[in-house]
Amino acid sequence: MQNWYQIFHKSTGLSPYVWVVLCILPFYFIFRSSTTYEIVYGILMIVLFFVCYVLSFVSKGWKLYFWTSMQIVISIAMTLLFSYVYFSIFLALFIGNVQNRIGFFTLYTVHLITTFITINYGFVSSNPLFVSQFPFVLICLIVVILLPVNTYNRVKQGRLQGQLEDANKRISDLITMQERQRIARDLHDTLGQKLSLIGLKSDLAGKLITKNPAKAQAEINDVRQTARTALKEVRELVTQMRGTRVEDEMFRVMQILKAAEIEFRLEGEVKLSDASLLIENVLSMCLKEAVTNVVKHSRASECLVAIEPRRGELVIRVQDNGVGIANPAGAMRGNGLQGMKERLEFVNGSLEIQSVDGEVEGAGTTLLMRVPIPIIQPAKEAEA
Repeated sequence: MQNWYQIFHKSTGLSPYVWVVLCILPFYFIFRSSTTYEIVYGILMIVLFFVCYVLSFVSKGWKLYFWTSMQIVISIAMTLLFSYVYFSIFLALFIGNVQNRIGFFTLYTVHLITTFITINYGFVSSNPLFVSQFPFVLICLIVVILLPVNTYNRVKQGRLQGQLEDANKRISDLITMQERQRIARDLHDTLGQKLSLIGLKSDLAGKLITKNPAKAQAEINDVRQTARTALKEVRELVTQMRGTRVEDEMFRVMQILKAAEIEFRLEGEVKLSDASLLIENVLSMCLKEAVTNVVKHSRASECLVAIEPRRGELVIRVQDNGVGIANPAGAMRGNGLQGMKERLEFVNGSLEIQSVDGEVEGAGTTLLMRVPIPIIQPAKEAEA
């Protein structure tokens, strides 16, 4: 029973409250009948409609379509016998929750055609109730046309949103795993060799301490220096793990270019409010590499860094007025550009090089770094 309630509530939203109204309204039309037989027959059809509705929610496959077809038949009968057309609205709500594309369009078409024919038959037969409630019947027909499609798209969008959240969670888990592997690899590369060296030199110093104290002292000094180097590298590694903001990296870029006597120009806001720390860290490393290449290879006198937030993405443009690159495609394999490309691809970004053939003063090179930035929905912003 709990599972049925969850399906009922999640799929239909306010439709349970609509059902309460639809349970009351038929009795107005039924008790207008002149015979007890018609009253009993109408009440039985209401109960049967409710039973078919419940069974259609808890059923799958062909049974779902069978019980829905029974609801369509009951709706037609109620319209013809008691001029009660409002069951078709509730059917429209339910059909919109059928997510099988073929099944949805089949039920939607059958329900629309049968409702249209039944209503037209009521007007052709000059049923006084149909004539008196014409505005409501017209609204009902419009609802039968529009509501299933709207509900179908809403449920489909909700399902896609759920799949997107699951995918984002898996991506986050994958990034965490890859980051752990990177940290383990960096620690192994940083400490493994030096700890092995410390062990070997310590053993050698132990053997020499009685035979050649001076040489043993030199080995101990090497051990001390190696340990300090290892400690320094570990501290640098930890600093990199903490991540670097573009705002902080821009200050170092200014210092590097000033030391190289290259004029620096900045366009855009360096404080990025929508980018995660991971994206900013990747962009900071790429920006550092790009500016290093400008200093080392461009022979430029001016360097421009432009930060251009766009809808759904962030673009950082690094442009110089140096000699340019003769073969931009080939340059991707050197000068750290391949590493920049791989870092950006890690966050679904891209790197583009624009340059005139090299060795021409003022030709210049432009690097375009693009990374996707998720768009925060207004509703979520309000909740935050």
